[in-house]
Amino acid sequence: MLPYLDGRPVNMHRFPDGIAGTGFWHKAVPAHAPDFIRRWDHPQAAAGETQPYAVIDSPAALCWAANFGALELHPWTSTAANPQQPTWAMIDLDPGERTSPDDLTLLARLHRTALEHLGVEAMPKVTGKRRIQIWIPVADGYSFGETGAWVERLSRLVGASVPELVSWEWEVGKRRGLARLDYTQNAVNKTLVAPFSVRPTSGATVSVPIAWDELDDIELRPDRWTIHSALQRIDMAGDPLAPLIGRQQRLPEL
Repeated sequence: MLPYLDGRPVNMHRFPDGIAGTGFWHKAVPAHAPDFIRRWDHPQAAAGETQPYAVIDSPAALCWAANFGALELHPWTSTAANPQQPTWAMIDLDPGERTSPDDLTLLARLHRTALEHLGVEAMPKVTGKRRIQIWIPVADGYSFGETGAWVERLSRLVGASVPELVSWEWEVGKRRGLARLDYTQNAVNKTLVAPFSVRPTSGATVSVPIAWDELDDIELRPDRWTIHSALQRIDMAGDPLAPLIGRQQRLPEL
């Protein structure tokens, strides 16, 4: 997990009483945190907003976060060094009540086809719950406005090919049970769960990067791997997303 957290502020989803208890978001580093936890003050934070953030960038910091009950770690898509400059563009495939597993993988495969056609390198990741996300590395210099607009154009083109599966409504109640292709995560301080983070679910599922061809596996489910099987999965398949970390990729015109 550390390469995806390195140098980034992290939002922690804490469950100090275990997953059967109530979880809550915790962003600020507590005063009692040890000195080895790196702290970062957001220079553009408004009065009353979170300060300082934790940067979980070492094995010791990960152990501290676990002991702090931070079951889920959600890193920023930008770094503390350049908070307004994303390093990833994100596509979040959010299924609705009527979205079947086959529908969800179809939406992911359609994005795969579009990205291959454009010559854009990216990789999918199952979330450990119901979603599939697609992570796209981008070159230095992009703004969140630019990556968000690009992802929106791409997903609207994909969604237009299967309008019976997709809703663009923001409110869940207005989506008629359809999936949303969520491009709004491309904004400062918007986060998605880190690769290899555990989720607060029965069985303690894990968010795992996958290869594109695994979308064709009829046994694929977003909650397929748990803390009992994730390490074996890594031993067998490695991390398909890792080669894209830091990739300086320009996004083509759409």
